[in-house]
Amino acid sequence: MTTTPSEEPGLPGPYAARLGLTGAPGADLDGLRAMQRAHIRAIPFENLDPVRGVVPSLEPADIEAKLVRGGRGGYCHEHDILFSHMLTRVGFGVTELGARVVRGAADPAARPRTHMALLVDVPGERTPYLADVGFGERFGLLEPVPLVVDREFEGAGRRHRLVHAPHRGPLPLWVLQAWEDGAWRGQYAFTLDPFERSDFAAANWFVATNPRSPFARRPYVQRSFPDGGHLSLVDHLLTRTDLNGARTEREIPEGGLVPVLTGEFGLTLPADFALA
Repeated sequence: MTTTPSEEPGLPGPYAARLGLTGAPGADLDGLRAMQRAHIRAIPFENLDPVRGVVPSLEPADIEAKLVRGGRGGYCHEHDILFSHMLTRVGFGVTELGARVVRGAADPAARPRTHMALLVDVPGERTPYLADVGFGERFGLLEPVPLVVDREFEGAGRRHRLVHAPHRGPLPLWVLQAWEDGAWRGQYAFTLDPFERSDFAAANWFVATNPRSPFARRPYVQRSFPDGGHLSLVDHLLTRTDLNGARTEREIPEGGLVPVLTGEFGLTLPADFALA
């Protein structure tokens, strides 16, 4: 799905406040970088709704109510649909893409296109940029990267590059790689054919309800910090990683998740919130 700037330019006040932005970002590369960094650091990645048997709504108004005014986080579709909407408000052109997560996959083609990423047209720039605020992982993009093959980019302390990979389709297959522990490792793969919101609705349903989907079975919560640190909760294992890769782990006891979610991750949860 390709979107264009709306008739009401500028960031809504609640979103700017949620991100901690004190000035209005411009429709330029600096503005895009500032928005992406701020979004990732302010709004955690979390899949608490699917774990509780709730399929997240992808209606922009519902996402805004949850992630912006409700103090919650979300997973890739929620984050990037929200970000796509806000980018168009500022004046960027956005094409919404479907991607296959290839981390740990022996055969990338075996993974469905359940992830979402954004191709952003930046006014004044000849090359579009890959932006993504919904990957969540410690090696995800903190800043957008230009759609250029075989060049390394460093953004906010993380190193990435885009490469082409062989596949059976007529369009080039792009793979986002991150420098992880001394090696380049694939994060996700995509082509440039636009996805529609109906495509993401099907992917969202699969991710939230399929018994084989990891997001339907156990909590995954991620948060990145301005100092380069990263916090991750997978099931009951809480992992804190600093900028240099040093890790500390702590097992959260049964019944102890809610204080971690509200305290360590800064999520706002209802008083009766509980995980099955």
